[in-house]
Order: sequence, then C-alpha cells, then structure tokens
Amino acid sequence: MAVLRSLAAVRAAPGLWWRAARASLGLQGRCLGRGYSVDAAQGFSSSVQSPPTFGFLLDIDGVLVRGHRVIPAALEAFRRLVNAHGQLRVPVVFVTNAGNILQHSKAQELSALLGFKVEPDQVILSHSPMKLFSQYHNKRMLVSGQGPVVENARVLGFENVVTVDELRMAFPVLDMVDLQRRPKTTPLLRNDFPAIEGVLLLGEPVRWETSLQLIMDVLLSNGNPGTGLATAPYPHLPVLASNMDLLWMAEAKMPRFGHGTFLLCLETIYQKLTGKELKYEGLMGKPSILTYQYAEDLIQQQAERRGWAAPIQKLYAVGDNPMSDVYGANLFHKYLQMAKHGGAEERGASGLWKQRPSATQSCASILVCTGVYNPKGPEPTRPTQEAEAAPFHGHRDFSFSPGLMEASHIVNDVNEAVQLVFHKEGWAL
Repeated sequence: MAVLRSLAAVRAAPGLWWRAARASLGLQGRCLGRGYSVDAAQGFSSSVQSPPTFGFLLDIDGVLVRGHRVIPAALEAFRRLVNAHGQLRVPVVFVTNAGNILQHSKAQELSALLGFKVEPDQVILSHSPMKLFSQYHNKRMLVSGQGPVVENARVLGFENVVTVDELRMAFPVLDMVDLQRRPKTTPLLRNDFPAIEGVLLLGEPVRWETSLQLIMDVLLSNGNPGTGLATAPYPHLPVLASNMDLLWMAEAKMPRFGHGTFLLCLETIYQKLTGKELKYEGLMGKPSILTYQYAEDLIQQQAERRGWAAPIQKLYAVGDNPMSDVYGANLFHKYLQMAKHGGAEERGASGLWKQRPSATQSCASILVCTGVYNPKGPEPTRPTQEAEAAPFHGHRDFSFSPGLMEASHIVNDVNEAVQLVFHKEGWAL
C-alpha cells in the first residue's frame, strides 16, 4: 500500500473553478451555482466528424440510475452518444463499484434501461480486475458477498471457492449470534475439511455478523476454522477485496452503507483482536488505480474494434461520489503524469500496477449532482474547502488529500457532462 499512500499524498492539479470556468466557456452553471451548463454550446457544430480521441468512464448508481429507476438525464445523454445506427460515437465503459451481479446480467440491465445494446465487456464491476491475480486462482478461497458469488468467482478465474454458507454448514458452532440458527445439539468437529488458503471479498454480504465472524475465524486459524491457535499468524492469509465505497445512493433520501463499511468493520475487529493491521493483497474498485488501468485497456480495445485509428488520449470519468469517482479519476490522472516522467512505480498483476505502454495522457473528473454528491445552500463553496471540513469517507489505505477530491468539472447531471465534453473536444452535440 506504500505506492497508494505516496500517490494519494500527491496533491492533484487544481480543477477548473466555477467562476473561471463559466467565464472562459461562456457557460452558466445550474448545480446550485457550481455547475457548467452547456446550453450556450447548443449551437456548436462540426462540419467533419473526426475519429474520437477521447472516451468516457461512466459510473452507474447515482449517475445513470437511482436504484432500479433510470435518471432521465441519462437517456438524453445517450441520445447524444449513440448514432442513428445504434452505435456509440465514442468509446464508453461503465465502471461501477457494484459487484453482486454477473457482468453479462449488468450489461443486459443497462441495455434495457438505456435503450441500446451494452456489451458485457463494456461493464467493469468492482471485482473485474481480480482476473489479473492469477497466482491465487488455483487456491482454495473463502468468498464473501451476495448474489452469484460462486459464478462471479469462477468468471474471475478462481477454481476452488468456498462460500460463507458452506463454511457455516461445515462448522455450525461458529455462527452463534442468531439464536434461531444456533445448533440444538453439539455436532462432532470435522477434521476432513480442506484448509482455506485465502479470502475473496466481492461485496457486502447479507448477514454481516456471520460473515465477519467466519472470516475472522479463517484468518485467526490460518485457514483451519475448526481448530484454535494460541497465537494468530501474521502475516495472515492473503485477502483480496473489491468495492471500498463507504456509502452509495439508491432511492432513499440518504446514502446507504456500502462494502467499504463492511471492510471498516472487519479491519477494526482484526485490529482490536490482534493489535495488528489487516493487510490486503489487492484492493479493487474505484478509487484504485488498477481499476482505471483496467478500464483504460477496455476503452482502447473498444476503439480498435470500431476501427478508430487515432489513439484514445483523453478519458473523462463521470461520477457522483467525490471519494470514489473524483478521487480515483484524479489519482489516475496524477499517475499518468508521473508515468510520463518515469516517476510512477509499476508492478505486475501480483501487485497493483500493470506494466504496458499507454496512449492515455489525461483523465478528467466530472462530478454530477444526482447521487451521493448533492450540494446545499445558496452560495457555492470551493470543493476542497468542503472536503477539508467534512469527515474522510475514503478507505484507510488511501490517504486523505483534499486536492484529489476536487473535481475538474461539476455539472448537474450526466447529460450536461456529455455536452461539456463534446464542446471541449469540438464535437457536434
């Protein structure tokens, strides 16, 4: 995590501030005085549409949908992004921190909501980059989450997984919080259960008390939860986790607990019981740089399949969560700038970074006001000032850096985000 902490500590280049942006672009913001409306650019046109040199990384919850309801602005945005033949005019990848669904199911869901065909390889779930951690794919892994966790684990390459429910059935005396689920008699202890060699945390589970208890049992027993050890092993078994969002936005007026809250509980319990810090072999999902590198690869592949010869040099990441979407895009932008000058550490898939040439030169963060971020008050305040005053909702392994939480642009919704980018890139709306 040293690389993450060092990169996160580097202050991002200041974003465009609302007054300067409105003056330079001739735009009037409508997001409580902060956004950059692009109504003034409606008359812009381009006589020749050149191949795109930019692409979009779109968050889903709070940007395109709220729960199971599509946000109307998303439909308007895709009327601009999709041509008369039902094809995207520019490469688009959907980057979500959700993970309790199969990739192809998420693509089908988005297709139905947005009215055009979304391919599975256009969707990045929080755990998608776990495909890169091949050194663990043949190990016996305990998997936590909900929904199709076994299918998801196998799609990611993990060949030998055990669910929390399977572990609980093998060792029923481990799950004791719910009085109704306690065994009525004391079962015989098993000694034929193969040792667990690692832990996969794919998303928030349903019964947190059960998952927390059994994951701790596995870590403290070195993979043999039916036995007890006088001293907890350290370093502990490898842990791979995805989705660090403390909160996320659904239909409710207030944000809901995310998997980051579950991770916080697990880390706190482990620290309290052992006096040591829970370590991760990999943390995936926004704001992890690995997730943005993975998305960058899919953007470039999409452009190649469409025959767009010009390399994709600019990425625009649109999201509603300052901590995951804005922080992650800015952190990736900072990484790209450091990589240009040889200052970014690159490691293989066993670590956090992939080593390969990149045509991408920048990643701009665009914050929308339809989800977690919902500014209040008549007068605008600088986003970094808000960040400095508000509690830090990021993960423990990502240092607090107000500059990284300052969006390049703040707009009302994803439709305005698309219009803004088209205007900046000289594209017809």
